Parts: sequence; C-alpha cells; structure tokens
Amino acid sequence: MDFDYKMVLVIRKDLRLSPGKMAVQTCHAAVTCALASKKKNKYFNEWYREGQKKVVLKCDDEAHMDFLKEVADKNGLVTSIVSDAGLTEVPPGTRTCLGIGPGPNDVIDKVTGDLGLL
Repeated sequence: MDFDYKMVLVIRKDLRLSPGKMAVQTCHAAVTCALASKKKNKYFNEWYREGQKKVVLKCDDEAHMDFLKEVADKNGLVTSIVSDAGLTEVPPGTRTCLGIGPGPNDVIDKVTGDLGLL
C-alpha cells in the first residue's frame, strides 16, 4: 500500500536510551502530535484513514533536534518535543524525542529525509 501521509518520531542518539525508554518516549510524542493534529484539523483524518504510518528516526543531539523542530514549524507541520519526568534513565526535563506530523510525505521528507532509521 502506498501512503501519502506519515508521522515521524525523532530520538536523540546521544542519550543512549534503552529500547523500552525509546519506545515510551516515541509513544508520548506520537500521542501528543496526533491529538494536536486532530484539534487543528491538520492532516489527521487523511493520516488516520491510511493506517497511521509512523517512522522512527534518530538525530545527533538536542541542538539537532531543535533545528529539525524549527524547520518543521516553518513548513507548517505539527510538532511536539517530549521532556522526560526523570524517574528512570535521564534527569528531569531532559528533552528526548521530537514528534513531527502527521503530514504529507513530501513535506515531512524536506525536514527529515536525511536522517537515519533508528
């Protein structure tokens, strides 16, 4: 099946999070982005009908994540940065993950097309 819309979840690789922690952080970002997208009526229905494609990618560090958020915002995409509560692996307030979308593939690829899969 071809998808026209997707959501991208970008994890910071410098934090060296456990697989479980990465899963939780990406889930937080996905839920927050989906709810914001639905509220703004921004691509949510199209993405949902297609099966809610999600891709998990990695960025270098916090500065790289902030840059990606800025570019995504300039392209009119919904974004969300997850700040951890600090109960397990990282200090409170550590920004771990960036959610982008849902949005059209070509627009999201302008922001994240050079990133590697996690």
